[in-house]
Amino acid sequence: MDNLTHTLTGLMLSRAGLNRFYPRATLLLILSANVPDIDIVTIARGPLNYFEQHRGITHSIAAAPLMALLCVLAVCAIGRTMRGWLAAWGLAIIGVASHLLLDWTNTYGIRMFLPFSARWIHLDLNNLFDLLIWAVLLFGWLGPLVGKLVSSEIGAQASAGRGMAIFALSFFLVYDCGRWLSHRRALEILNSRLYQDGPPTRVAAFPTAGISPLEWQGWIERPEFVMRFRVDVREEFDPAAGRIIYKPAPSAALDAAREAPPVQVFLRFSQYPLWAVSAADNPEGAHAVEVRDWRFPFGAQALVDSSNRIISSSFHY
Repeated sequence: MDNLTHTLTGLMLSRAGLNRFYPRATLLLILSANVPDIDIVTIARGPLNYFEQHRGITHSIAAAPLMALLCVLAVCAIGRTMRGWLAAWGLAIIGVASHLLLDWTNTYGIRMFLPFSARWIHLDLNNLFDLLIWAVLLFGWLGPLVGKLVSSEIGAQASAGRGMAIFALSFFLVYDCGRWLSHRRALEILNSRLYQDGPPTRVAAFPTAGISPLEWQGWIERPEFVMRFRVDVREEFDPAAGRIIYKPAPSAALDAAREAPPVQVFLRFSQYPLWAVSAADNPEGAHAVEVRDWRFPFGAQALVDSSNRIISSSFHY
């Protein structure tokens, strides 16, 4: 998820009651809810290096205690005391865990089991940015501030915001449980149909740009092609209504492009690679081979000459 969502989640965790266990719990939980994204520093070595390292070891369960400890040391340095550091470490682990869980719910995914497994896992429930989640978390943040202004005007005691924080976190949980059920239904619909007289070899459903938990971007794969659909679990599904994208035929140029370093890095990430091979203008007989992931607007490419040698390769957003 995006850092606004992580930040507000850390704030809600503090207001929901965790702020009772440490004097600077709010700062600690906000920092720990964002600290796995410290991998942004790897962009100093270029976008491909950042792409390769992003949501890697800093987002793993194994590194969570260390990530939490970094936050504790930072907050203790600000407060100039190590008093209560053990309780602070426990809270920071909760903050880090919230980050890992939220990243697991979206389409990009996370390598949670590094260094033991580099497998990407993703629930495909939420986009990287979810407007409805933003709205509820912002309500949980701003609601008590508005309440304080009103209370000061009428002389009443202001609320600390615990109730709104619990509501926001509970909504988040119920919302994603509902999306999980809807997602399972979308997969069942896609799996139950034939596509050009054959069953799919693989199906997937991804969140749409809208806020409805009942609409999905459907994706199916067959040996010769892939298809994409709009799937609404409330409506009748037409397996012939999708957009067909045919796979390129196997070729020596495509095999050569797989050996290019940017392409290899990209394929370690991509769960749904989509290849394209086209003739290049220069040099004569060369081919441009591009691979992207169906879910995202970035990919890798290689220029291969007539002897199937790599001339150049790159990664691009």
